[in-house]
Amino acid sequence: MKELSLNILDIAENSVKAGASLTQILIDETDNRLVLSIVDDGCGMSPEIVRSVIDPFYTTRTTRKVGMGVPLLKLACEQTGGSLAIESVTADQNPEKHGTKVTATFFTDHIDFTPLGDVVSSIVTLIQGHPDTDFLFRHTRGENRAELDTREIRQVLEDVPLSSYEVISWIESYLREQYDDFS
Repeated sequence: MKELSLNILDIAENSVKAGASLTQILIDETDNRLVLSIVDDGCGMSPEIVRSVIDPFYTTRTTRKVGMGVPLLKLACEQTGGSLAIESVTADQNPEKHGTKVTATFFTDHIDFTPLGDVVSSIVTLIQGHPDTDFLFRHTRGENRAELDTREIRQVLEDVPLSSYEVISWIESYLREQYDDFS
């Protein structure tokens, strides 16, 4: 993928399909390192499936025979000298605390570092496409921080759907304003 924001969209979509009620998208940039973590409380994956998801010829989709999202993310990490880790606990293993955590580490000073891209559009797309799922987004770079938690928005809006035009427009503006402070 040409931008990491598209990988974020892909992995977060997998979280929603896994039945997650909350998906956390966390980006932490320090010096020459970017760590992207996507954490969900979905149904989780067995150890066998965790080992399989890095294989491009493994997919749970029925519409095609390959799944490129995780293998491409792994490749993007490794091309910079970074790594990809996947931790997962199934609901059968732990009915109270289950889900999946994907952690991708990149070295941003490497020539093959894939640009982050338009993260705001990816977050807005996720919220608009899945208004009943909660998302926590946090991007930190030094003293700068962009953050949004749909659970807090729901408390304020009460019965207004997150997918309404006015709410989506506000979310996008709110996030873009926060990114104005990033240098």
